[in-house]
Amino acid sequence: MPEKICLGGSFNPIHHAHLLCARAAAEGVGAGNVVLIPTGQAPHKLQHNDTASGEDRLAMCRLAIEGISGWEIDPRETVHPGPSFTIQTVRQLKEEGWDQVVWLIGADLLGGLPTWHQATAVVQEASLLIMARPGWMFDWDSLPPPFQILRENVVQVPQIDVSATGIRQRVRSGLPIDFLTPPAVCRYILDRKLYR
Repeated sequence: MPEKICLGGSFNPIHHAHLLCARAAAEGVGAGNVVLIPTGQAPHKLQHNDTASGEDRLAMCRLAIEGISGWEIDPRETVHPGPSFTIQTVRQLKEEGWDQVVWLIGADLLGGLPTWHQATAVVQEASLLIMARPGWMFDWDSLPPPFQILRENVVQVPQIDVSATGIRQRVRSGLPIDFLTPPAVCRYILDRKLYR
């Protein structure tokens, strides 16, 4: 059983689906801790102009888990210049003494996984855990052979229809975002006038 599992992402902003799904995945594999790793500059989102600063996204992650045991934040990617690559972070964690790096990814990212930077190395050097939603159908046959081993690494998480894109759209439209993300994150977004 892993001691910790990592969830990387833009967290733009972090919301309840991130938190509940990560907790379910951790419980599914018997891990006691979840490490949130907000990306600095996601390579696949370089053209997005509605991404809050790394500082703001890091602050929202901290607010989301404040006072909750078993959760921590790793800020390394938000201070890294240039794009953040999963393989770099995995290797750094191993250099720091992690025996095993368990990295959560959503089922929606599985199809694009072969296009990640050094994707084969990611699969070899990290223990990828795929978060499946109820009823989700995987197209395993479309993946190259090195990625087929991930069939064994699927964990079920709840189906929660909340997205960061939807939250940003609601903010731009002047609609409330209560209950979509923790109250402290709602206040932060409004106070800092993010996503307007």
